[in-house]
Amino acid sequence: MFLSRRFVPLYLKTFKNVPSTTPVKNIHRWVAPTLIQLKVREKKLGGKKTNPRNTFLEWNLEAELYAFGKRLNEDFDSDLLLQAFTDRSYVIKEEMKQKEMEFDIKVKDNRELAEQGEKFLNEYIQMYLETALPKFPLEGIAGIRRYLTTEELLAHVSQHIGTKDIILAAQYPVDESILANTFKAIVGVLLNSSGEERTAHFVRDFIITQLQGKDVNEYWHIEDPWAMLIGMLKKDQTIIEPRLIGETGKGTLLACYRVGLYIEKRIISTGFGETVAIAKEMAAREALKKLFGTEDHMKPINFKINGIPKAQSHKRYQISAS
Repeated sequence: MFLSRRFVPLYLKTFKNVPSTTPVKNIHRWVAPTLIQLKVREKKLGGKKTNPRNTFLEWNLEAELYAFGKRLNEDFDSDLLLQAFTDRSYVIKEEMKQKEMEFDIKVKDNRELAEQGEKFLNEYIQMYLETALPKFPLEGIAGIRRYLTTEELLAHVSQHIGTKDIILAAQYPVDESILANTFKAIVGVLLNSSGEERTAHFVRDFIITQLQGKDVNEYWHIEDPWAMLIGMLKKDQTIIEPRLIGETGKGTLLACYRVGLYIEKRIISTGFGETVAIAKEMAAREALKKLFGTEDHMKPINFKINGIPKAQSHKRYQISAS
């Protein structure tokens, strides 16, 4: 009893110092309407304007170009690299200014370098894919190559290696076509500066590795997989037989059929679909994947092939030739 009378006041003092509620940061009622009004005024003036980095006071183009090469661990020719970052629109804009000021200074754009880079990209990617996917037909290889050289993908890679703020163009921010064209020009510069092998490794590391985690079969649309499969097996005089091996929900909206493909009483693939025809088509697609070595559990594409692989087009299967 004596102890409780002695320590109760101490407990009460302790609880008095504990805040009963969590402190909340108060925002005045005028903040939201003010921000809304500022946003409306900004839209009336044409939206938020982003100035290019080369208009800033501390901008140093030579330092940026030098740092760009060092970030990529590549030795670029400084004059050619400057040309690679010079878009045709910037040259036209500068020529108009020079006419007004009555002097003439020749500025080269990156069109020629971009042509060289585009040619090397297409040739090297074709040879690399033929080596990395030895059983895939030429039509499939061409589909993957078209995906890897699309404007969208090249612009994505170009932006993420830091070209957007260095590009000299009449408009800002630059669009995808300028970003992609600049990347091709950079490949052309590296080709002239360091040779084909170094350029090949650059393209491998930044472009071909974009296939990581992708299904290569998605980049080749096969119109009639069953007819293609029959045509391929005819060469070996192999007879394939489709069989319905499972069905559920027949006659309902949730119907599902399973078709298996057999060769000499041995199943080679199966497919599912809401109709028997669709299930047969899916089974044929799975069989083609096995023939091409691009099934779902395929080994990852080898991204460590050094040098420039030799072309193997003359040894490969071509669907259009069958």
